Amino acid sequence: MRISPAGPFFYPDASVVCGQPIVADECNDNLLNPTTIFEIFSRSTEAYDRGFKFAQYRTIESLREYVLVSQTEPRLEAFLRQSDGSWNLREFVGMDAVCHLAGIDCNIALADVYEGVTLEP
Repeated sequence: MRISPAGPFFYPDASVVCGQPIVADECNDNLLNPTTIFEIFSRSTEAYDRGFKFAQYRTIESLREYVLVSQTEPRLEAFLRQSDGSWNLREFVGMDAVCHLAGIDCNIALADVYEGVTLEP
C-alpha cells in the first residue's frame, strides 16, 4: 500500500476496499483506496503498528477503519474514523466477543478469527 507518491509503502496483513479498487500501477499490489486495514501485531511490532504505521494510514482519505489483531490473546481493537476526522477506539476481547466493523458494516466473531490459532505465551 503506497501512502503517497513518494512512499512509504506498507503491506498490511489484510485490507478491504468498498467500490472499485484504485491501484498504483499495473502490478496491482499497491491499493490506494482501502476502506478497512487489518494488522496482526506481536509484541515486537505492536508499538510500530500503533504508532508510525497508524499515523501514516490516517493520511489515506478513503480509510474508515483500522483494526489491530493481537497474537497474544483473543482481542481486536477497531479504530473508526469519525466525521470530524478523529478516531474512536472499540475493543473486543474474548472468544465469545463479536466485533462489528462499522466501516464495512460486518460482524466478525473472535472465535472465527482465532480458530486453529495458537496464541503466543
